[in-house]
Amino acid sequence: MTQSINSVGKVYLVGAGPGDPGLFTLKGKTLLEMADVVVYDALVSEPILAMINPRAERVNAGKRRGRHSLPQQETTQILIEKAQEHAIVVRLKGGDPFVFGRGGEEMMDLQAANVPVEIVPGITSGIAAPAYCGIPLTHRGYSSSATFVTGHESVGKYRPHVNWQAIAQGSETLVIYMGVHNLPQIIPQLIEGGLTPETPIALVRWGTRPDQEELLSTLGSVAAEIEATGFSAPAIAIIGKVVELHPQYI
Repeated sequence: MTQSINSVGKVYLVGAGPGDPGLFTLKGKTLLEMADVVVYDALVSEPILAMINPRAERVNAGKRRGRHSLPQQETTQILIEKAQEHAIVVRLKGGDPFVFGRGGEEMMDLQAANVPVEIVPGITSGIAAPAYCGIPLTHRGYSSSATFVTGHESVGKYRPHVNWQAIAQGSETLVIYMGVHNLPQIIPQLIEGGLTPETPIALVRWGTRPDQEELLSTLGSVAAEIEATGFSAPAIAIIGKVVELHPQYI
């Protein structure tokens, strides 16, 4: 259980967006310029890190598959400790803090420790990455619904149970976060749920950044193409007829 403390400062859970600094919010930029401490993730882009107050203390808490810099509990403890010493503590997270970003967990731990916390939303990659490659998630002629789901198996006690077969029939556009590694296991379940092997899929790596990469395929072919090309995370997968609106889709 997190110990209650008397905080002198406030923790801001700030969404850095998907990478393009032009998509970062004005409120987030202002907080970085005023921050005493910034605890940041691995997916935050260098142009956004460059906005941090040069006098601020920086703590790299980045998490990448197989390379966890700090355990989640340790990251939260750092935030609690820094809030006892400084007025403005920024927890800078890629995308949006509340969309597969563990922001909810950190908020609850901070509240339990009696640390004031404020959420500053960011643009999530599941919206931005498709937009930057010309794929609308909804379109009157293609899709009237979109579902966001994680394809990543969590470590620890909680393992998300995603009913992929139900999701296959529950939405016309699927956006899968952190799922490239597990696509060979996910795709058969989607097909069993009713999607055809010819269903279009787009993978977008480093969406909105200068080195953005895209892979256009179908459910039946994408696993082989990933292996052949070496396409890897971090990437978003978009599945559905809307992928056909990509300018280069054949």
